[in-house]
Amino acid sequence: MAKKNTFARRTPTDIALHVWGIIVFIYLFVPIAVIIAYSFNNGKVLANFRGFGLHAYISGINNDIIISSIVTSLQAAVGTAIVSTVFGTLGGVALARAPKGAWWALGLTAILGLTLVTPEIVDGVSFLPWFVTVGVDWGITPLNNGLVRLIISHAMFSMAIVTFIVRARLAGIDTQLEDAAADLGATPWNRFKDITLPIAAPGILAGALMSFTISLDNTILSSFVQQPGYTPWPVYIFSAVRVALRPEVAAMSTVMFVLT
Repeated sequence: MAKKNTFARRTPTDIALHVWGIIVFIYLFVPIAVIIAYSFNNGKVLANFRGFGLHAYISGINNDIIISSIVTSLQAAVGTAIVSTVFGTLGGVALARAPKGAWWALGLTAILGLTLVTPEIVDGVSFLPWFVTVGVDWGITPLNNGLVRLIISHAMFSMAIVTFIVRARLAGIDTQLEDAAADLGATPWNRFKDITLPIAAPGILAGALMSFTISLDNTILSSFVQQPGYTPWPVYIFSAVRVALRPEVAAMSTVMFVLT
């Protein structure tokens, strides 16, 4: 009886919100379900369904190019998450503890904000000659490595995200705990390790996961800075679409979706 009364009291707005939520859910997850279903396609072309089977998974696992691109993407994503988390955390703590109106904090915030609004194609066009100049002309050979290029370019964008997340986490936290620890003789490192870091941990974890996801999904920037032998998975898919999207791509995408 209570359930009937509750349902009767629902307003048109409540019903509309429920319907809208279902529509958004379908919009987000039905394409993923389609890719998963077509990953079991035994046909040679993804759009040409020839019955269910594991042929696409077997072919994908035995394809050295596909495995290499997946490994490259995972390595770049992990490296990006590490670099972005370390420097982004330090930047977030610095901005959260900066005096109000500090010129360097305003400048750093503006620079980080600029990296978020700059189109990726502009970043790619900028990074490509920079890597060539620094890596080839100046002789800094590590920058000629394709994986290093991917990590640096992805971290530039992800670092800003981690910084703002950590700053938001610490912005509302009172500094009295740190001041009390300092009065009791705690060193700056101990205050950071025992107080600041545990408080910022949820923001740091969220930033690390965001960095990993953004790097794993990056296509435009990766297509500019990639090197032969270091083609990331999204770029490989983009190139494969130009010819014919094969079921192996859907199969390996499904595996990555499940694992990540």
